[in-house]
Amino acid sequence: MQESEIRNGVVAVAQRARVAARAMRHVTTAQKDALLNAIAAILRENTPAIIAANEIDIAAGRERGLDAGLIDRLMLDPQRIDGIATATEKVASLPDPIGEVVRGRRLPNGLTLRQVRVPMGVIGMIYEARPNVTVDAAALTLKAGSAVILRGGSAAFESNRVIVELMRKAAEQVGLPADAIQSIDEFGRAGGVELMKLRGLVDVVIPRGGAGLIQTVVRESVVPVIETGTGNCHVYVDRAADLEKALAIAVNSKVSRPSVCNAAESILVHADVAERFVPRLLRELASKDVRLHVDESVRGLAGDIQVELATEEDWATEYLALEVAIRVVPSLQAAIEHIEKYSTGHTEAIVSQDLEAIETFKAGIDSAVIMVNASTRFTDGGEFGLGAEIGISTQKLHARGPMGLAEITTTTWIAEGQGHVR
Repeated sequence: MQESEIRNGVVAVAQRARVAARAMRHVTTAQKDALLNAIAAILRENTPAIIAANEIDIAAGRERGLDAGLIDRLMLDPQRIDGIATATEKVASLPDPIGEVVRGRRLPNGLTLRQVRVPMGVIGMIYEARPNVTVDAAALTLKAGSAVILRGGSAAFESNRVIVELMRKAAEQVGLPADAIQSIDEFGRAGGVELMKLRGLVDVVIPRGGAGLIQTVVRESVVPVIETGTGNCHVYVDRAADLEKALAIAVNSKVSRPSVCNAAESILVHADVAERFVPRLLRELASKDVRLHVDESVRGLAGDIQVELATEEDWATEYLALEVAIRVVPSLQAAIEHIEKYSTGHTEAIVSQDLEAIETFKAGIDSAVIMVNASTRFTDGGEFGLGAEIGISTQKLHARGPMGLAEITTTTWIAEGQGHVR
């Protein structure tokens, strides 16, 4: 496809999205919820068609040598499709953020001020190998009264094509603009680049995926970006930890679903409990086929368990697979310093019964989410009660942590007077 064709095609999509976004500003909560429930129903009804398309993507991905983590994110089965539909229904059941008064007051001069949530407008989503994000992004965007332009990557091309067609059909069924849901996958990677140039037509771009994709969008986009982040997440087992809880939390954080950004990638163990805890941890992880990258202290406690000496790169790696880095630290402060050096600012966990240690950890860690005696896997929009999430932001502007409905709205100030002049 010629460069001019790609540019013109993406511009045309954005222009249609802008028209749809204006219409969406006037849609009632009942209409939006009807659309989301229609999307859930049509996905369930067409599960065989979605799986057939997904199998094409899976086969192509394996042929291209996609790693196991990406294949896992890409794969759809009846249970996952039902889960996606259920998440969409949950978004429909959430309170509508549009019209919410964030704050308000009467000024001494008699003017009444209110800051009110309003739709963002047109939201561009750039992501990879995650067909569930296609639905999550659309559901949240629609509930928040906006239009969405989706760029889901070549790995999920067939899956996303069918899913987008079904969602647009659901919009038509309930009498809402189908152009509130559009894809630019047909224009390839170059289409995503063009999308990032459409300041004025597109209000915000949200990247979701690996570090390379996110940093490319942050560097190249002239449209404002809400930066989602990679997850080099840590679990720190303190000297005052309940070791039974610590074992369950560390293992769950790593193995329950290793291919996602809230999975733990490093486990830090205080030296005072290392002899009692590390051998148990290694045996449990090894029994679940986790590849173990360890420091010298951990290697000395490994016995006959197969481990390999960690490199500097291991401490900074988001594996997204059954691999983990493990280190013994001499103190809580050493754990904080390690996390400060290698963390991506996503989620950090402490396991401890010492309230002073917990408070020190909370004060010393600068991340979107801090877990206390809980698995890192809880950093999730659904688990936080936000419904499906559009991403997990690791930046500090506008939104941080799991982004639900409120995070993809903006606000308008409304000032009401009685003929006031200044």
